[in-house]
Amino acid sequence: PGPTVCVSVLLTMAGSQTQYSDFHLAGDYLLGGLFSLHTGNRSSPHLSHSRVPTCQLKIASYSYLRAMRFAVEQINNSSTLLPGVSLGYEMVDVCYFTNFIHPILYFLSNKHSVVQLHNNYTHYQPRVLAVIGPDSSQAVVIVAQVLSLFLMPQISYSATSNELNDRERFPSVFRTISSMEQQIRAMLLLLQEFRWNWINILYSDDDYGRQNLKLLRANTTKICVALQDVIPVPQSSQQLSLELHGKIKSVVSNIIHSTAKVVIILSLELTLQFFFQEAVRQNVTDLVWIATEAWATEPTLYNITDLWRVGTILGVAVKEFSIPGFDDFRVSPAEGANKQASDQTTCNQACDQCLRAARDADHSMRVQGERIDFNVYSSVYIVAHALHRLLGCNTTGCHKRMVYPWQLVPEMKRVNFSLLNKRISFRERGNTPNSFEIIQWNWDQPNNPFQKIASYSTKNQTLLFTIQNISWHTPNNTVPISVCSQQCEYGQRRKPLNVRSCCFECIDCEKGTFLNNNDLYNCQPCPADQWSSARSQKCYPRLVKYLEWQEGTAVVLLLFSVLGLVATVVISVIFAIHSHTPVVKSAGGRMCFLMLVSLIIGFINVPMYIGIPTEFKCMCRQIVYSFCFTVCISCITVRSFQIISIFKMAARLPKAYSYWMKYNGQYIFITVILALKVTIIVTNVIIHPPTPVLLVLEDNPSIAELQCNKSYKLALLMNNSLDTFLSILCFYFSYIGKELPKNYNEAKYITLCMTCYAVSEIAIFLVMSVYRGVLVTICDALGVVINLLGVSMGYFGPKCYLIFFHPERNTAAYFQSVIQSYTMRQD
Repeated sequence: PGPTVCVSVLLTMAGSQTQYSDFHLAGDYLLGGLFSLHTGNRSSPHLSHSRVPTCQLKIASYSYLRAMRFAVEQINNSSTLLPGVSLGYEMVDVCYFTNFIHPILYFLSNKHSVVQLHNNYTHYQPRVLAVIGPDSSQAVVIVAQVLSLFLMPQISYSATSNELNDRERFPSVFRTISSMEQQIRAMLLLLQEFRWNWINILYSDDDYGRQNLKLLRANTTKICVALQDVIPVPQSSQQLSLELHGKIKSVVSNIIHSTAKVVIILSLELTLQFFFQEAVRQNVTDLVWIATEAWATEPTLYNITDLWRVGTILGVAVKEFSIPGFDDFRVSPAEGANKQASDQTTCNQACDQCLRAARDADHSMRVQGERIDFNVYSSVYIVAHALHRLLGCNTTGCHKRMVYPWQLVPEMKRVNFSLLNKRISFRERGNTPNSFEIIQWNWDQPNNPFQKIASYSTKNQTLLFTIQNISWHTPNNTVPISVCSQQCEYGQRRKPLNVRSCCFECIDCEKGTFLNNNDLYNCQPCPADQWSSARSQKCYPRLVKYLEWQEGTAVVLLLFSVLGLVATVVISVIFAIHSHTPVVKSAGGRMCFLMLVSLIIGFINVPMYIGIPTEFKCMCRQIVYSFCFTVCISCITVRSFQIISIFKMAARLPKAYSYWMKYNGQYIFITVILALKVTIIVTNVIIHPPTPVLLVLEDNPSIAELQCNKSYKLALLMNNSLDTFLSILCFYFSYIGKELPKNYNEAKYITLCMTCYAVSEIAIFLVMSVYRGVLVTICDALGVVINLLGVSMGYFGPKCYLIFFHPERNTAAYFQSVIQSYTMRQD
């Protein structure tokens, strides 16, 4: 059995009649209770080197035992629950870790204290019907591995290990406390509430510490761990060795040198007494300690001398629930009435002074609060309600019969009742939805050492603070700060310094970007129609500018375009009426109407430069005018060439001239030029799509100007390349024909038209080289109007003047006389 066996006698499986339990009560159906009433080796007082006092009473567990007895007495006295049926109990002190195998065998044995070997235990009747306890997760798992083989119901009132959620391994295990997963979530909400993201984690070197560490690290996605260290676990019945003491000193030293100010301790209470004593000795101060439920309300730790100096201790504790009448029942003068005082070999009888210590510790039990007590209390009621359904009880009585433990399991899964206005039922994993609360240790309030500061709902997973005046061990009672890096200011992104997301430096967001709260590590670019200054958290709409209809410049452009349109239409009518006259024929004849139609379309297209640019407007700007003006200038070019050919080429190259006249060379030339123009326009549209774009002003990013093409300058240059070539030809032909007859000499008119074109194009390209946006649009539209007016007024205007004011010159005889004069001069 080893040196740490708590009881002084061993359970003899061959038929010993020894009464093994510490507290027992006869009844029709027995419940087994496992409680850690003591720690250490109470049967071996000769081990003087033990640091844990022999027969050290666990005040809390003694109160849990009382809760079970109180619940059984209430049920036995009830006329509605199990009427006519009495419950009994067998309670055993498992001495924390050192004595839980023997009680299991005792509970599984029959009335002869023998566990019989069977192939089928369906009709096997053990000593107890269900087991309540023990308290620690490690002990519950070990006990459950045995009891689950027999499908004996086991209800744990304080084991939080997630390992118990496995219903395949533990089909008969139930809990009246939520799993550790809920406690971890409560802790994370606590960290989030006070913006602590830089923490130290200490865990005990046992299953409880390692499992909960794994669970905590799996959920700390937004929390960074500055230090993770292990607290060695001493044996409860031996002196702390020099090696373990050195490890604890090292852990405390690491905590002192850590930059994090918050410490989460995942450990059972038995391990921490040595740790906190060393923390006080090394003068650890001004830290925030977060406790798990296992030690959040442990009075033995609370009573450590000068523990208040280590800082603020917060903890996740089971919600306090008052049980009416239990406070008076907890410690009564009748203590030990059911105790077999004659048998001096049992665990509890070997330490009679423990009962006196329990009475003396009555105050400590009361101030600790009825937390786990209600879990124990409700566990008994769960078994009673399941048994009530199994026995088919009604208001008058129950059908007493042989009940096997496995028959109780499905009934316990289905329990659903109200106990002291609290709904009791089990979830899929065998847990009841109990809530937790956040408590703070107060050393200046002895009557309320564990003060509730917040409530945690496992259903909603929210944390609700009930008080705001938390006592922090900081100057001016300010909330402690525990972050690796201070929060960045508005408009600054985080640049990670290492793999830890909590350690970073702050970088200003540049102009045109902003910081989205959903991504604190990257500055997002603003949309094209918005802008931002440096260190912005949002973008602002840009003031979009374009040539609006009500602007003075637009009105002037429209006025001149309308006048030009009217003038061109009038010219067209005049030429149509006088199409048979020499003046019209010398101007180009039928080609004049092609030019005039192109000019009319060009004037109609001028409004496309005004208003909000659209794809249609941009297409018209890039195509219509350019094509129409090419038609005009190609007609002027070919007409100039044709006149020169008549007077000069006909005599020198008669054969070439005959071919030109025979095959209508002028129309072939125009067709080729227009085909080439169409090719240029299509290519330009493909390379530079006429799509509206926003151009941001560099000196004022809050303003964006709407333009038809991102590469407007290149598109315009490409479109005008052919026109420029034709204008040069016009200049050349005009220069050659300067000595032609007066009626055929149009050099000065063509020069005027081409000069207007050249000046407007040079002006547009100069403006586009310096400015962008609305001014470029204005210059482009103005150039269009000037060029169209130049051709309409400069080329056709003088012809109309001759028709109306010098009709004598618009006769065939006059033209013949002029030609004869020219011929005579040439001879």
